[in-house]
Amino acid sequence: MSDCNNLTRLAARCLLGVAVSTTLGTAFAAELALWELGAGVAGLRMPHYRGSDQSHNWLLPVPYVVYRGEIFKADRDGARAVLFESERLHFDLSLAASAPTRSDGNRARQGMADLRPTIELGPNLNLKLAGGPGWKLDLRAPLRAALTIESSPQVIGWIATPNLNLDLNRVSGWNVGLQGGVQFADRRFNGYFYDVPAGNVTASRPAYRSPSGYGGAQLTLAASRRDADRWLGVFARLDNLSGARFEDSPLVLRRSHLSVGIAVSWVFSRSSTLVSVGD
Repeated sequence: MSDCNNLTRLAARCLLGVAVSTTLGTAFAAELALWELGAGVAGLRMPHYRGSDQSHNWLLPVPYVVYRGEIFKADRDGARAVLFESERLHFDLSLAASAPTRSDGNRARQGMADLRPTIELGPNLNLKLAGGPGWKLDLRAPLRAALTIESSPQVIGWIATPNLNLDLNRVSGWNVGLQGGVQFADRRFNGYFYDVPAGNVTASRPAYRSPSGYGGAQLTLAASRRDADRWLGVFARLDNLSGARFEDSPLVLRRSHLSVGIAVSWVFSRSSTLVSVGD
């Protein structure tokens, strides 16, 4: 891979948005800086792709970027553009990403095309189901289009990841999040990761064409804390592909796996403009 090792593996999805945007919404009112900038380092262990029996181990530099504008935001809930916001309902455009895998470093994909890094963009509906001082429970329903990041980007399909997200603030100084959900995708998206074209068939890798539909379940536990100018985040995510529509692909060698990570960042600059942030 070129392009600075694909932007250092997309900074490993910026620590998966610290667990795919589960850490955490702010359930208390506060006056905070409009923007903050910093940098740090992250250690990660993640599978090459969902269903792989091999993992990446990365020690990476990561950015710390927070922006708390009225429409455009980049914070603990991820990068997004807020289109509608009320006390119980939020509707926004959000982003996600995935890291690349070189097929010459993966036994199951030897001789196949590399998996390029991807970016996902689409609408996201957040409905507050319940909440109280220091906690809230949301139903989140993102639907995103996925594109490869390369010189000639390609649309590789659509993915939906409805989930329940529980945020707990100030638990012994930590913000804690628990997110559980399922994944559904169209045939193109599943096929990008799990198809085996006729030209890539081997004695141990038969041809396969992935259907659309259910793509497994995920459970993520994440925690973060801020001490003055230092931010610390950790996560663990369990993936389970049992019952997934592509479960029979010869590229699915493990039906459950654990991803873990830890990151520490230092904030070195912030806006003098303060904005009100709260639930």
